[in-house]
Amino acid sequence: MGSRPPMSRRGFLGLGASLAALGVAQACSSQAVPLSPVGPTSPLVGDLERTRRAGNPRVVDVGLRAKPGTVDLGGVQVQTWSFDDRVPGPEIRVRRGEVLRARLSNELEQDTSIHWHGIAMRNDMDGVPGLTQDPVRPGLNHTYDFAVPHAGTYFFHPHVGTQLDRGLYAPLIVEDPDEPGRYDAEAVIVLDDWLDGVAGTPDAELERLRREGMAMDHGGMDHGSMGTGQSASGPLGSDTGDVQYPHYLINGRIPAAPVTVGAKPGQRLRLRIINAGGDTAFRVALGGHRMTVTHTDGFPVEPVETDSLLISMGERYDVVVTLGDGVFPLVADAEGKDGRALALVRTGSGAVPSADVRPRELDGRLLQALELVAAEPVRFAPERPDRTHVVELGMDMSEPYRWTINGKTYAEHRPLQVQRGERVRLRFVNKTMMFHPMHLHGHTFQLVRGRAAGARKDTTIVLPMQTLDVDFEADNPGQWMLHCHNIYHGEAGMMSSLSYVA
Repeated sequence: MGSRPPMSRRGFLGLGASLAALGVAQACSSQAVPLSPVGPTSPLVGDLERTRRAGNPRVVDVGLRAKPGTVDLGGVQVQTWSFDDRVPGPEIRVRRGEVLRARLSNELEQDTSIHWHGIAMRNDMDGVPGLTQDPVRPGLNHTYDFAVPHAGTYFFHPHVGTQLDRGLYAPLIVEDPDEPGRYDAEAVIVLDDWLDGVAGTPDAELERLRREGMAMDHGGMDHGSMGTGQSASGPLGSDTGDVQYPHYLINGRIPAAPVTVGAKPGQRLRLRIINAGGDTAFRVALGGHRMTVTHTDGFPVEPVETDSLLISMGERYDVVVTLGDGVFPLVADAEGKDGRALALVRTGSGAVPSADVRPRELDGRLLQALELVAAEPVRFAPERPDRTHVVELGMDMSEPYRWTINGKTYAEHRPLQVQRGERVRLRFVNKTMMFHPMHLHGHTFQLVRGRAAGARKDTTIVLPMQTLDVDFEADNPGQWMLHCHNIYHGEAGMMSSLSYVA
């Protein structure tokens, strides 16, 4: 982001026609929008996209093949689906303001798509079949073409069924040449929980949950209970997931065969950490070091030093560490579960830590998003919301596995309506005994934390039996998904949509 002062909603409205609405989604229906061929001159592009392209930005062309195949997780061979036979898939790196043109070839046996998680792009490129595009059928191609408005750490994955919980994900890094701060080296760290090709498939796991429901042995608490508060057993409560995974990965490798990040003693290393998991939050620490958190979900925060951080599905954190001399374990402990992921940071000679190493930093200070304050240039100006939507997160106990928003599954939902230029508050009310990482497409919101300006994010943890308010500027017209980023909760109904209306 640049160094502009906070812009009020009214200042935004004063920008006039150059930031007019996209034409794709004035309707408030949740049905699919008829789509036309897309290009820079398409009527679907709208004035906002054309404004972003006005300076003849550089176009970054990439090709992606979604395909089945065998992937090596570090001695464990699995049959899975991935982009270009890699887990994670190939990193895409662009600069803020550039145009990304990505051609997806679907070599799978199912429909697929690509959702560019966290990017506030034009609506028809958001990658949600039935809402923003037609599905990409097997054997066909689809081109995504959009200007990238904000720098930060992002990733991409399908928005079809449980495909995210296979190997179909990869980092998207948007650099800002004007970004303040100094670091000497950088590494992208992608966390994942893995069962595909080892313990069945994600589709089979979802069907099992729908058939049998969830085990009630996670701390002895009933998922549908309406108790008075969360358990004190951990920062996420006593029930931290529905799926037990045989493996946890960093950059596609199990702890017995970890990836190694090379650097030099004394260097400042920037770690861009992405949780691409389906059902697991991670507690992350680098042995022998404290981390300084500088960004979350792409946007800068006032720097905070910590021993470890908690990162849920769909969240991203950037941290900077000043490196010592030796070989250090970067550990992502599966919060509330048995198992962890491991990578190594090597700056010199030394013994390699064991695969089950547990650095003491994991038991030190644990940072969570509500402690963070947005950096001054990206804070919203203080304003009362023009509209508040209550978003009640629930579970229907009449069926074994049915998650809801405002008492409805996605198939039954009514879109939450907003108008362009409004300051909108989403009040998440979690009436379940599980945490939910709630993700809004096409926007970033600001966590409401009293008088302080909370962090700017697009995915946030809503704790069991708790209420959390977030505010966003309705400045990107279209129809946008709002859902839990636990892939099994979302597919079992915990999804809704946000629709701009005239």
